[in-house]
Amino acid sequence: MERNWAGNLTYRAGRIARPATVTELRELVVETPRIRALGSRHSFSDVADTPDVLVSLDALPAEIELDIEVSGDRVTVPAATRYGDLAAVLADRGLALPNLASLPHISVAGAVATGTHGSGDRNGCLSTSVAALDIVGADGELRRVSRGDREFAGSVVALGALGVVVRVALDVVPAFDVRQTVYPGVPWPAALADLDALMSAGYSVSLFTDWTGDHLRQVWVKSTTADPPADLYGAAPSPVGVHMIPTESVAAVTEQLGVPGPWLDRLPHFRMEHKPSSGDELQSEYLVPRDAAPEALSRVRAMGGRIAPVLHVTEIRSVAADDLWLSGAYGRDAIAIHFTWHQNPAAVTALLPDIEAALLPLGARPHWGKCFATTRLAPQYPQWRDFVELRRAVDPGGKFTNPFLDRLFLSHV
Repeated sequence: MERNWAGNLTYRAGRIARPATVTELRELVVETPRIRALGSRHSFSDVADTPDVLVSLDALPAEIELDIEVSGDRVTVPAATRYGDLAAVLADRGLALPNLASLPHISVAGAVATGTHGSGDRNGCLSTSVAALDIVGADGELRRVSRGDREFAGSVVALGALGVVVRVALDVVPAFDVRQTVYPGVPWPAALADLDALMSAGYSVSLFTDWTGDHLRQVWVKSTTADPPADLYGAAPSPVGVHMIPTESVAAVTEQLGVPGPWLDRLPHFRMEHKPSSGDELQSEYLVPRDAAPEALSRVRAMGGRIAPVLHVTEIRSVAADDLWLSGAYGRDAIAIHFTWHQNPAAVTALLPDIEAALLPLGARPHWGKCFATTRLAPQYPQWRDFVELRRAVDPGGKFTNPFLDRLFLSHV
């Protein structure tokens, strides 16, 4: 039985196909009534699942040195490429991606399709680096959708609903160095009163909390242009390396203590060669409008006594606004509130409706690849109907539909 990375989801597919060429993939799409693409299996929701046929792209040609073509300020990669592998190739050529997620183990196409992100006031989600997508459509034809095309903004964060992405063109920038410094014990009152200043303390900033007590557990500041702050609201830098989950090994996280190093070795929280996070977990995440963030955090803090027993840690990050229709940061800067739960499905399922009752009225949007309860999300996305129409146009027979999409789109348009 095939399962996702965390083991909380067993895929229902009748079979998992692994075409060795794009031609085989195109033929498979044509002959299969219902089909979905499977990425690196880091989603905690059933966004990629299907009771029919799953197609894994990990058997397509995947030698990065051979398949990546660097041209000017872009790089084109096979969809199944993991960010950590891509980063190593780019670094060897003096190039970089503008940002990375907390773990480099995820596939490019899967992260792009779900709006996955890192942190940083001026950093959009990973999908904002996409310049073009090569997609096998319902008719088996290979089409390219490029930035500037009319349907581009609806085709990037697309949940696999518009076809099977086989290659992704990404913007790249010159390589740069980063320092990572951790500040334990920043006071909650200061964080809430001065959230904008705190989140702008570095190129990328993450707050970690278990929602108990008067202080954040840690603040991770990743700096590119200057020395990190001497202190944050009275909290001094940690003199030793730390993991955001106290029971986990420091060996798994990227180097701290303000030591400068290449972007790929600092922007992710976790090392490519180690297990990320706790492994034995579930995850949820909600992106709230930036101006509603202090109220959102206060509402969640009020539930801290219920949340903490089920929680490994919460991470709070910033994401810059974009124009991608189903992005959590569409049209507005966002603060992302991420929950890494113990793998206790019953307890998490019981908590999510109450968390959503607190956050959804503020405009929160759940991360598509994490656990969430609501299916009534159309009001949160101004371009929802436009995406429904795009989906009907490119997949009129519903070849790429699945139960996840049916819950979201068939009843609530």
